[in-house]
Amino acid sequence: MKSIKKFIKDERGIGTVEMILILVVLIALVLIFKEQMTDLVNSIFEKISKQSSKV
Repeated sequence: MKSIKKFIKDERGIGTVEMILILVVLIALVLIFKEQMTDLVNSIFEKISKQSSKV
């Protein structure tokens, strides 16, 4: 019985679980906003190309 209580109170794996949850949320956000992010990056590169040709 003591070993079960000790196992339940053990928090060594909490950091790993938190990291996995953060990664899942980030991947979900990337998948949801993929098109908007692609458009934003493309517009930024277009502006950079136009500005660099002026120099």
